[in-house]
Amino acid sequence: MPRHRWRLRPSVAVAHDLAAEAADLGISRRLLAILCARGLADRGRLGALVGAPETGLHDPRLLPDAAAFAARVEQAGQRSERVLVFGDFDADGLSGLAIMATALRRRGLDAEPYVPDRTEEGHGLSSAAVERAQVDGRTLIVTVDCGTSSAPEIAAAATLGIDVLVTDHHRVTGALPPAVAVVNPQRLDAVYPGAGLAGAGVAFKLAQLLLGAGALDLADLATIGTVADVAPIVGENRAIARLGLAQLRANQRPGIRALLAKAGVDAARLDLEQVAFAIAPRLNAVGRIGHGGPAVRLLLAQDAAEADGLALELDAANGLRRELLATALAEARVALAGTATPPTDSARGSVDGPVIVIAGPWPVGIVGLVAGRLADEFGRPAVVFSNQADPWRGSARSPGNFDLAAAFGAMADLFWRFGGHSAAAGCHLSAENYDLFRRRLGQLAADVAPVEPSLTLDLIVGALDADYRLLRELATLEPTGTGNPPPIVGIEGLVVVRVRPARGGHTQLVLRKGREVLDGICFGRDDLDGQLTQDQPVDVVARLASRVFGGYESLQLEVRDLAPAGTLANLRLDVDAGPAATDLAQSPARPLALPTASAG
Repeated sequence: MPRHRWRLRPSVAVAHDLAAEAADLGISRRLLAILCARGLADRGRLGALVGAPETGLHDPRLLPDAAAFAARVEQAGQRSERVLVFGDFDADGLSGLAIMATALRRRGLDAEPYVPDRTEEGHGLSSAAVERAQVDGRTLIVTVDCGTSSAPEIAAAATLGIDVLVTDHHRVTGALPPAVAVVNPQRLDAVYPGAGLAGAGVAFKLAQLLLGAGALDLADLATIGTVADVAPIVGENRAIARLGLAQLRANQRPGIRALLAKAGVDAARLDLEQVAFAIAPRLNAVGRIGHGGPAVRLLLAQDAAEADGLALELDAANGLRRELLATALAEARVALAGTATPPTDSARGSVDGPVIVIAGPWPVGIVGLVAGRLADEFGRPAVVFSNQADPWRGSARSPGNFDLAAAFGAMADLFWRFGGHSAAAGCHLSAENYDLFRRRLGQLAADVAPVEPSLTLDLIVGALDADYRLLRELATLEPTGTGNPPPIVGIEGLVVVRVRPARGGHTQLVLRKGREVLDGICFGRDDLDGQLTQDQPVDVVARLASRVFGGYESLQLEVRDLAPAGTLANLRLDVDAGPAATDLAQSPARPLALPTASAG
């Protein structure tokens, strides 16, 4: 029945002064224990957790080259220069592009957005964009979410009398490009306290630099980019997300309002998960199957009719993207199994060893999605190439057990160009280097073990304590995401009342706790109807949520896993026995007891 390995977070001793501060802020002992176990509680940070989100924003002047950036923008305004704003074609780059174009326009500048063609231009500042700036008489280029690795293009722009301001967040793998400013918190000489900013986050900070408090209404766009780029929702990113969610829920931006309507999402109840699965894919989709220009026009739209038309276009593109992904993923699986038949006989790859590397006739805009699915499925890094472009375009994803950016940096001699993060990277590779790339990547990843599916529990409670009081306490952790995941609770003492298959491969549950019942939904589990029986006692691992239906609000369990009753009790015994007791207790996240539901 269970599909995951269950663990408890290790407990952390709470200092007396920290406990006192938490009590003053209205943070319960139970919640404080969770925060400490997550490494999110120390003096000064608790106030930012529950205080006004603006207090969690850092001074943008601390960004590297912030002064040079501001000075060049000021000079452009004085000279009435025309600016080209170049943004990457993914949701992070698009939302950051909208932020930067808006900020520069508010400073009175003629700022023209430019979205590169994914297939023809690829990642990074392109020669085509530099030529476009020259033809249009634009003497300043501002990059968003890219540019750190675009030294040749920036040098070429300089010979044409065009200055470049780089704003980026990708890892710096060599010498800085010859730009007027390189604003990147990943620079080795950076002192900025928030190195985890997404590209849109960097753009938002620079908007603050230029506009002060007048930039705060752009936090909704920064939130979209932060979530889409899977940046950690801690520290300043969490502050941005809190500001941005409030704005997204207010539903003031015509483009976002139209996009949410097409996705069937109630803006008033929007959370970061819906940003990730409803907004970001639709912004990404149009660039994956065509050109990303309509997405940035939607984000900048002021007219409701225009926004509605663009939202319809993005929604249609998302539907086509799903179809292309399903086809490509099926073909990749066949090829990996070694049973490829037309039309996939040109796909070749391997799942042997510590990494997956495969190439096939798939759209350039889809290979990153295929890589992500394969990495999750097999628990190991996956690199997927499209052989429909010259050079081949590769996209890589890691489930967290391998640093892709470092690996690609060690193989820089093989690529035309490359870049990325530890968990996601991309490259341009000549076809003749494919086999050598496979061998060298395999050598670099030789000691990587597949990621075992696991669930990390924040606490264990009895069935009667899975209530609204607990839900309200855990809501203090919101917004949640990467680095600050939704709190997961182990619940003992539940009894199965009803099991019913749901559309989409899910299962609906009704579970009894004492004299009451709880509704539960188990996503992606279509096998439970034959495994669970009425009146069967079970232990459940779930996220608590509130559901509104027919005007009534009720507590619901988003069930992540189930096991026979007694599993959580045995886990507690294993924990109490210490690190030598079981393999579970020997894991890096060795579990120790957390406060039970009775802790107030």
